[in-house]
Amino acid sequence: MIKTIIHNNVQLAIIIKHNYKKDGIEFFTPNEYSQQLAYMSHKKGKKIDAHIHNKVTRDVHLTQEVLVIRKGKLRVDFYSQDKIYLESTILEKGDVILLASGGHGFEALEDLEMIEIKQGPYLGEEDKTRFEHISNNKLEIK
Repeated sequence: MIKTIIHNNVQLAIIIKHNYKKDGIEFFTPNEYSQQLAYMSHKKGKKIDAHIHNKVTRDVHLTQEVLVIRKGKLRVDFYSQDKIYLESTILEKGDVILLASGGHGFEALEDLEMIEIKQGPYLGEEDKTRFEHISNNKLEIK
């Protein structure tokens, strides 16, 4: 199952649920994203050509991050670029999310292990603008 979070025709996130399956390769992101997200399924014996990646200059203007949930449950709260709360969703073990734009906050609902992948280097406070979380009584989980 694939879920997309869209606000004002802007994609905020792509979620690949742990039970998603498809033969072959599927890219979920457009070429203009600075992070590319794909699902790949190959039969035993499939060979992928050995390769190196060429040095290519890319301009990155917005950090996009991918989270891979290895254990537990994580609530993701989505916000517009103007810091307005939109909705929340729950991720569980095996789920993957690309946070493409807008704002987001998190709460670990169970003991959590996850992997984060994003462009580097991390620049600390220069990298993000923090703001107040939505209160629990205003959550809308979809």
